[in-house]
Amino acid sequence: MKLSQFKFKLPDEKIAQFPTQNRDEAHLMVLNRKTGEIEHRLFKDIIDYFDDGDAFIFNDTKVFPARLYGNKEKTGAKIEVFLLRELNETNRLWDVLVDPARKIRIGNKLYFGEDNSMVAEVIDNTTSRGRTLRFLYDGPHDEFKQSLYDLGEAPIADDVRHLRAAVPEDMETFQTIFAKYEGATTAPATGLHFSRELMKRMEIKGIAQAFVTMHAGLGNFRSIDVEDLTKHKTDSEQIFVTKEACDIVNRAKEGGHRVCAVGNTTMRTIETAVGPGGILKEFEGWTNKFIFPPYDFTVADAFVANFQMPLSVMLMMQCAFGGYENVLKAYNEALTNDDYKFGSYGDALLII
Repeated sequence: MKLSQFKFKLPDEKIAQFPTQNRDEAHLMVLNRKTGEIEHRLFKDIIDYFDDGDAFIFNDTKVFPARLYGNKEKTGAKIEVFLLRELNETNRLWDVLVDPARKIRIGNKLYFGEDNSMVAEVIDNTTSRGRTLRFLYDGPHDEFKQSLYDLGEAPIADDVRHLRAAVPEDMETFQTIFAKYEGATTAPATGLHFSRELMKRMEIKGIAQAFVTMHAGLGNFRSIDVEDLTKHKTDSEQIFVTKEACDIVNRAKEGGHRVCAVGNTTMRTIETAVGPGGILKEFEGWTNKFIFPPYDFTVADAFVANFQMPLSVMLMMQCAFGGYENVLKAYNEALTNDDYKFGSYGDALLII
């Protein structure tokens, strides 16, 4: 398939700028991929489509406040710094993106905080936008990291950030209730819809809950610059699949029960860690798996994910799972129905 086949017009007013007041009361569209039938529900109704013995797989990565604003030495130019990953605890080295990149050179110092209490030096230019920073901080590592995070804000998606300013509570709302392992620079958005009450109702109904970890990065949001999708390369992201998660998922499959992947990061993780016969296997490493139509899924029987942006790799994965025509039909329905919003804080599509 070609990139242009995933283009559609999305008005700004259809992009959710804030989450729903109650996590599980977002709108949920349900698409039957065999019949093409569509239903309209609330997200908390998702358990009506699953039974005792079925299993959900969640991504339990934890987002950190990755977006910082600093000033360049001498000129005082405002620089946005997006933390990607810590490279070395001892030397305080971080991979980052900087904007505007053209103003930053090796040897430049950046100052953060109202009193310029945090200082970083650029020591490497890795890409056109990427840099490696060494933070000049003499205290204990835990103290350094807390000081760094205190300066940051929630790394909400650009499609939301461009429509409104970040607010302090974003760091709480941009975190799933089951977030556990720190390392993500963007939230696994579909997981944001699950409330403690909904998780408890699933447990009471006998629906198993398995947790894998993918430290979601910015790769899913990068523009694709090739029409031929086979030539697109995604960024690598770190994943962990434990024996406990494998046992839960494989037990459900062996018992003839259904498995639902929650979100694109979860689906990419399990499709990376799958073995022969669709058996989920333990895994620790990195993946740059890019899923687009046509693709044969081997673990999940159901897939729930937010309504995505045009030309996004997440939309392509939904089309691969639900069928291109079916999913585009669902998207057209969401575009013409005032109830539905798109994006990280948007509503969700369950494909069964």
